[in-house]
Amino acid sequence: MKTLFPLIATIFFAMVHYLTYTRVVSHLRISTQTRTLLKYFLIFNMIGVLGYLSSRYLISPPKYLYFLFSLTIGVGFFLFIGTIVYEFLHLAQRIIPFNPQKRAFFKRASDLGFLSVGSAYLGAAVLEGSKEPVIQFVDVNQNRFNGKSYRIVQISDMHIGGLIDKEFVAKSVKTINALNPDLIAITGDLSDAHISMVQNSIDELRHLKSRFGTFYVIGNHEYFHSLKETIEHVKTLGIHVLENSSISINNDFYIAGVYDLFGFRASTYLPDITKAMGTIPPQMPTLLLAHQPKYIEYLEGFTPSLILSGHTHGGQIWPFHYLVTLAQPYLKGLYPLGKNRHIYVNSGIGFWGPPMRLGAQAEITCITWS
Repeated sequence: MKTLFPLIATIFFAMVHYLTYTRVVSHLRISTQTRTLLKYFLIFNMIGVLGYLSSRYLISPPKYLYFLFSLTIGVGFFLFIGTIVYEFLHLAQRIIPFNPQKRAFFKRASDLGFLSVGSAYLGAAVLEGSKEPVIQFVDVNQNRFNGKSYRIVQISDMHIGGLIDKEFVAKSVKTINALNPDLIAITGDLSDAHISMVQNSIDELRHLKSRFGTFYVIGNHEYFHSLKETIEHVKTLGIHVLENSSISINNDFYIAGVYDLFGFRASTYLPDITKAMGTIPPQMPTLLLAHQPKYIEYLEGFTPSLILSGHTHGGQIWPFHYLVTLAQPYLKGLYPLGKNRHIYVNSGIGFWGPPMRLGAQAEITCITWS
């Protein structure tokens, strides 16, 4: 998996850059100098993509350089979208029944508009990606605790490694603690590198404070990097790692957690809902942590009261949320599953790949469960 991904990514982005030049840049009604400038931009951006892949698997560049490399991945995705959009625009330029003079004007105007909108789109994504995570306050009213309520703070998809460093984690811990939670839930994709590379950053999580503790389930990305070592190290921080297991909280409810669905592909650390919830009394409210929202399809008749998930990043960059919804039943936010049953999908506190977001801001969720 580690060696296959960079190969596939290299081929994909090389094709995107080539098609962007042959299908877009070469058709734009712009000056020769501008076309040459765009050509070199594409060449340097592809070099940056190779630098990003090398940074993840071979070298450890300075943070500022890693940031620039990461941006080229985002630019590559935008080029992919832009090429598709321009194909439709180019078609319109050819078939709309204008006289030659009006057709030339329309093409020049639409080409300039395409470049302007594309630049604004890219800039907006970089700007939103640079913002601090917002705090989403969510009320889940299920009448479970005889008038009492519990404050649960959830984070997901931090992806520690690369640009998500010790400073980011420390700042996040401070924000979470200020919410005075009863319980903290970390729903997977905590790290995105070997534990030896991110240990100092992950160690900041030992400072998390809550009434009943911090609970963590693994996501799919932990399977790519020292899964066993990561689990064992997180346990040393005083964090409860839920490995197809459950724990009673204040005699009011159980919190359960399962391994990620990627375990079925990796043939190790397989999720097991029966093991996680099989010993919980049927009448007890249950909070289930499962990295992917899709896990609702694997509940095998169990009916947890509240499920907390992540994985989707809320789509991270519009319009990629359309692709996410092809694989996941829920994108972000709170959804009802039946009477007094809900799932909340966190859009992620960090990011994967480019430091960009659009239409899906990073979040820390503060849930009041009653």
